[in-house]
Amino acid sequence: MEILKQRRTIRKYQQKDISSDLLNDLLDSAFRASTVGNMQVYSVIVTRDAERKARLAPAHFNQPMVKTAPVVLTFCIDLRRFTKWCEQRKATPGYNNLEWFVTGSVDALLAAQTFCVAAEEKGLGICYLGTTTYNPQMIIEALELPELVFPITTVTVGWPAEEPAQVDRLPLEAIVHEETYHDYTPEDIDRLYAYKESLPENKQFIFENNKETLAQVF
Repeated sequence: MEILKQRRTIRKYQQKDISSDLLNDLLDSAFRASTVGNMQVYSVIVTRDAERKARLAPAHFNQPMVKTAPVVLTFCIDLRRFTKWCEQRKATPGYNNLEWFVTGSVDALLAAQTFCVAAEEKGLGICYLGTTTYNPQMIIEALELPELVFPITTVTVGWPAEEPAQVDRLPLEAIVHEETYHDYTPEDIDRLYAYKESLPENKQFIFENNKETLAQVF
């Protein structure tokens, strides 16, 4: 549990490879994550090749860790494999609805987070790239993803070359609701976001983006 409480995002990595044995062991552990109906409607694209990383980088706004991390993992909703299995077993796949997109997203993200916890336990550092869903078509082309395969999140992974400070999190009372949902009053919002808004780095973030409030930046 202490690893989870002390975790932080790592964006700078040593120029040291991750062995295939270690990576496969971590992925194998990740695939034990809960999955809707035990269908595992996801796939993971492992990118080590420098040229392929360079093709991926623009989709992630050229964030440097895409090129400098030894491994980039793209977690995808994958209805293609399940559909082919259904068709070869005289079953009709029912994938053409929002429920399937949500199912695939849940499966892929559970596997991704389980991988990250396992990787950090081994001393590796990770960084989620929220840019994945900003430019999915660019990623689809770079990774040659076929129909019914859609990128949902990306994780860079490597041996840490930095030990950054932990970033803030909202307090427990902001997120946990006992029995029923407690709606937020204006006073609640002021109190719950006061610490986040008071941090010098967030004030600098507001200044750099030429905004009046932190909420406007997001």
